[in-house]
Amino acid sequence: MLKDEIERLIEGELSNIIRIRRDIHQHPELGRNEFRTSELVYNELQGLGLEIQKGVGGTGVVALLKGKNPGKTFLLRADMDALPIDEDTGLDFKSENKGVMHACGHDMHTSILLGTAKVLSNMREHINGNVKFIFQPAEECNPEGGAKFMIEDGVLENPKVDAGAALHVWNFPVGNIGVRYGAMMAQSDRIFIKVKGKSAHGSAPQQGADAIVASAYIITALQSIVSRNVDPLESAVVTIGAINGGYRYNVIADEVNLEGTVRTFNKDIAYIMPQKIRSIVENISEAMGCQCEFDYVEGYALTYNDRELTEQLMVGLKDMLGDEKVIMPEKPATGAEDFSAFTKYIPCTFMWLGCESEVNKGKCIIHNPNFVCDEGAIPVGIKALCGAVLEYLK
Repeated sequence: MLKDEIERLIEGELSNIIRIRRDIHQHPELGRNEFRTSELVYNELQGLGLEIQKGVGGTGVVALLKGKNPGKTFLLRADMDALPIDEDTGLDFKSENKGVMHACGHDMHTSILLGTAKVLSNMREHINGNVKFIFQPAEECNPEGGAKFMIEDGVLENPKVDAGAALHVWNFPVGNIGVRYGAMMAQSDRIFIKVKGKSAHGSAPQQGADAIVASAYIITALQSIVSRNVDPLESAVVTIGAINGGYRYNVIADEVNLEGTVRTFNKDIAYIMPQKIRSIVENISEAMGCQCEFDYVEGYALTYNDRELTEQLMVGLKDMLGDEKVIMPEKPATGAEDFSAFTKYIPCTFMWLGCESEVNKGKCIIHNPNFVCDEGAIPVGIKALCGAVLEYLK
């Protein structure tokens, strides 16, 4: 059986893949600066009989595996960049780059995709078509992540890609894969607001225009957008995450800067958000005697799982992992994902890979300095990606 062959090949590669994962974890690099990681990936792909390109979309690496027989082309993507977080895990292989950490599991994703490339390169006779392995930079660089630049560099061409998949470590039990139809991750947009008033002494507020008070009213009013403009059966998020302004306790502030995010799962809701927010910001500013500047930046799009493709891949996932290990989450996540750039052009499936166990219980929340993955997820991820490829290209 192919499953037995895949498990045998994974077992032979696993210790090396774990070594690679720990090396990447120990030497994290921020988006657009993944020079060491990119070189490591390139070197590991050597000798597998693949057509390899580096420098794609910046520091990206692409490897093409041609199967025994002609057929379609399937894309698998992993992201390589880390986050500006100071690691506090106590791991023997913790980050050596102060203030930079793989707190989102991209070290796991990269090593899993390398493992998948190593396994599938030994199974060409079972592949009808091609597999493109995409090692993407700058996934954490919303609103302009690395996927856009890899696409501009032609990663979906030569040969033309027909469909694709990716996975992301997630805080549910090791051994499981989570996948659902439709929305998987939110659209993530950015808002920038500058409220400009008039400075005055704090004891004589009538002589100024208080940008802090105006900002406070704006923040409060923004909370009504979702509750009064979004269908209660739909969902959206409007969050102001940063506010900066003022000089001294007894001075009326003449300028306040606000930054925030908007998360949506529905194109119609995403469409109304800029105009609703702008209306609140401009009208409150004017009513409070202030002026304003408002900038709405569209970030990562909705990560949407194509139903037909996802149904097909789930057959391969269940064959490889077992029916009970492939779960369907009830709801999408409000986080965003640069893989969404690929979903605009080809049918795609995005999956969540369980990486929590008794070993790291309570430490499996991404984007925090204590984030720890159970490496038992690595062979599961490789099996899942292999199952997806073989099912699509069978």
